[in-house]
Amino acid sequence: MEKQPLVILTGPTAVGKTSLSISLAKAIGAEIISADSMQVYKGMDIGTAKIRQEEMQGVKHYLIDVMSPDEEFDITVFKKMACEAIDKIRANGHIPLIVGGTGFYIQSVLYDIEFDNADKDTSYRDELYRLAEQNGPMYLHNMLREIDEKSADTIHYNNVKRVARAIEYYKQTGMKISEHNEEQRKKDSPYNYVYFVLNDDRKLLYDRINKRVDAMFDEGLIEEVRKLKERGIGRDATSMQAIGYKEVLDYLDGLCTLDELKENIKNNTRHFSKRQITWFKREEDIEWINLEEFGHNRENVLEYMLNILEDKNIVA
Repeated sequence: MEKQPLVILTGPTAVGKTSLSISLAKAIGAEIISADSMQVYKGMDIGTAKIRQEEMQGVKHYLIDVMSPDEEFDITVFKKMACEAIDKIRANGHIPLIVGGTGFYIQSVLYDIEFDNADKDTSYRDELYRLAEQNGPMYLHNMLREIDEKSADTIHYNNVKRVARAIEYYKQTGMKISEHNEEQRKKDSPYNYVYFVLNDDRKLLYDRINKRVDAMFDEGLIEEVRKLKERGIGRDATSMQAIGYKEVLDYLDGLCTLDELKENIKNNTRHFSKRQITWFKREEDIEWINLEEFGHNRENVLEYMLNILEDKNIVA
């Protein structure tokens, strides 16, 4: 059976995926599936750096503004929605282009990873949540590090739900979730794919992150989070685990000053960017694009990408 085409464009936060994705989509006749775990939420536009309607330039996007901030969204929901979107895009006669920085989400589609949801007993997970509440999230993260250092390196300690799931998986199966992921990664992909990863000089990347965070405050990030809080969206909501939102909640609760808030978001975003790069470096069969090598000329980058897509028979 002939493998269907799939193009992936990813990289660390603030590297410039969005603008390049539009140029690429228009050049190859693609429609875009967002692989961002937080841009799915309505009313969370500023802190997630969500693409604006006018920036889409007529390119159809999927998995943006599809969930309410009080709804649970995880990788199983993403995979189901993304696969449905791929079918729709094919039916439209276009190429699916996955764009975003959530590496595990991309991997779930690329390798058709199966998720075993057979165990509905959440008592152990609830106990882990209680431990995190009583002793702080770092306590739980240290538990994970003792059993699965690789996962601890890629999951932020504040992401209590993912940390708890990784510990729970080890208890249930005796297998590290990082080993399970690597095993799944070795599966043959059902797609004829090209996996582009953008990267840039770290100093330039961190500078863009700092400027992006400053711009978010100018655009009204605090007010955006305040409105969500007034709607009853609390700290426990999956949506409020997003960088920028949990920190603003601390500020609104009087736990830090405005200057501390800005620095916390910048620092956490830089750390997140570093973890993203660590994740992508572990992936196989990727086309690593260092923007410095192209003199940051986006037209040259696009031409390079199109040549690779031609070589892979994804475009004529």
